[in-house]
Amino acid sequence: MSLSIGIVGLPNVGKSTLFNALTQKGVPAENYPFCTIDPAVGIVAVPDERVDFLAHFSKSAKRIPAVIEFVDIAGLVKGASEGEGLGNKFLAHIREVDAIAEVVRIYEDSNITHVSNKIDPIDDIETINLELILADLQTVTKRLGGLAHDARRGEKTAQAEEALLQRVEAYLKTGQMISGMSLAEEEAKIVKNLQLLSAKPILYVLNKKNGVATVDTSPLEEYLKKLKANWVIVDAKIEGELSELELVDRQEFKQELGVEDDGINDLIKESYKMLGLITFLTTGEDETRAWTIKKGWTAPEAGTAIHTDFKDKFIRAEVVAYDDLVSAGSYANARDKGLVRTEGKDYVVKDGDVIEFKI
Repeated sequence: MSLSIGIVGLPNVGKSTLFNALTQKGVPAENYPFCTIDPAVGIVAVPDERVDFLAHFSKSAKRIPAVIEFVDIAGLVKGASEGEGLGNKFLAHIREVDAIAEVVRIYEDSNITHVSNKIDPIDDIETINLELILADLQTVTKRLGGLAHDARRGEKTAQAEEALLQRVEAYLKTGQMISGMSLAEEEAKIVKNLQLLSAKPILYVLNKKNGVATVDTSPLEEYLKKLKANWVIVDAKIEGELSELELVDRQEFKQELGVEDDGINDLIKESYKMLGLITFLTTGEDETRAWTIKKGWTAPEAGTAIHTDFKDKFIRAEVVAYDDLVSAGSYANARDKGLVRTEGKDYVVKDGDVIEFKI
């Protein structure tokens, strides 16, 4: 399953530095707007100690973690929805991702200019989100224009969609993101087809520097709580510098700076969770592997992560919870204790299930 998260923010807030920290892939991160014109894509492993443990447990020749795709999108500016900067191109790139990691800067640095000449993370968020809302208004208005003729002719489907989109339009005009709008299941499907930017889940990434947030984040955190938003605090620059050091030197470097955690692992895990993803595992002498599926998938659906044929050819699945397998000490012991279950087509896979499919 390939799902992607777009790293979005105003120029010079640390997007490309964060991308480098996530992927250690060299992309431009110079100190001026629009340095990243085309999006860079990186595949990032999801931290999961279960994969490491099971690989050792099974003496696996290979271990393959779950992954998530991050896309480094160039800096958005006020007026992007009207084509300012490279707005249309940036908004198109955002439209292609499944979720957004919105980076805001919570540190002062006279050597790194800010496009607004001030550090105000709440204002940054409101600027970016307003551009997403304005772009969505354009999309909805255009679609309403396309529906008008059929709706006037009395076509029921067109009339129903028109009524829905008129509500959506009114909601956007209040300055609210579509992600906060209450929609019935069928309505949500119609809105999803429009690929509205403000409907995408957003994880706010508060970027500090060298272990310090030089901006008071209390008002920002209260603001995010009112939005019912998810956020993480990261130190992208430190993680980027750590990636260039030998493993043995990294802890010493962190101690010198008084930094315990750079937040990058939390960002990856929260992004995975935000997309509604869970992991099941397979393990053996050849390999231990984490497989990505949507929460709520049944065993045959989960099997398609391995091969599309598994859904049609599914007979049954032998399932043991990761914790039960670890406590049993071996697969044979787990089986003897009745911890290995035979599950059929209706079984809903849980995060951490260790599964052997029978087809």
